[in-house]
Amino acid sequence: MNIFVGNVAYASTEEGLRKEFENFGVVSCVTILKDRVTGIPRGFGFVEMVSQQEAEAAISGLHGKEVLGLVLNVSEARAKTEYPRSTDRNQGGDWHGNGLGHKKRY
Repeated sequence: MNIFVGNVAYASTEEGLRKEFENFGVVSCVTILKDRVTGIPRGFGFVEMVSQQEAEAAISGLHGKEVLGLVLNVSEARAKTEYPRSTDRNQGGDWHGNGLGHKKRY
């Protein structure tokens, strides 16, 4: 099961996050996302656990827990397709950049 971990302190490491989750079961993968340009952590990551039951226990046990001064936001990760993004933030619209009736002025 893939788990979203939000509000991760910038000082957190993947190994430290792994240790928190290993208290609940077997962890197969831990990733803290970083900015592509600066390499600075973005404040969230993902943990993959082998067992569904262990993952649910980890979510219950770690959601709201303070780690390195920040309260973790832990939940089941949603599929990436559930996050549509607009390519033209000034005009709104769907992820294809199709506006919602707005016309660009040149």
